[in-house]
Amino acid sequence: MKVCILGATGRVGSNIINLALKDSAEVTALARDLNRIEIQHERLRVIEGNVLNENDIKKAIEGSAIVISALGTDQNGTLAKSMPKIIKKMEEDGVRRIITIGTAGILQARTDLNLYRFQSTESKRKTTTAAEDHLAAYKVLSNSNNLCWTVVCPTHLIDGEATEVYRTEKDILPEGGSKITVGDTAH
Repeated sequence: MKVCILGATGRVGSNIINLALKDSAEVTALARDLNRIEIQHERLRVIEGNVLNENDIKKAIEGSAIVISALGTDQNGTLAKSMPKIIKKMEEDGVRRIITIGTAGILQARTDLNLYRFQSTESKRKTTTAAEDHLAAYKVLSNSNNLCWTVVCPTHLIDGEATEVYRTEKDILPEGGSKITVGDTAH
């Protein structure tokens, strides 16, 4: 299977590359800085580029069966700005499947299903910039009728390998969920 990974230089993205290669996938990673991709493998192709540039996205996605986005957030709204471009290029290339890494802040609040966690007392974050960026990207993605999408929304990410012992729940953070390893998030 051919896999395109966006956000490949981050903690989760680099773990996803390793897992995809372990599963015998052919991986294309888009990176702003080629030197930040430390992995070298015969089935790994790294393209220098930016997720805000449609031509770079097109080169990365071309021929892929799936796109996995581990894009992080910044103070400039890059995640939300890039999602429409990613979707457009996926649709043009006939790629229907995307998995993205979000944040637990955009899950429904357990205490009020009309609120997102970051809007409720459940969130311990002082700033909501990252959650707002993830939410904007999620809304664009959820309005796409042509894609099969999944948003994985981990809570506090701690360094660590995959333990393969974790809980999932649709739309709501599992009861008592407070942290997950980077390895388990990539898993």
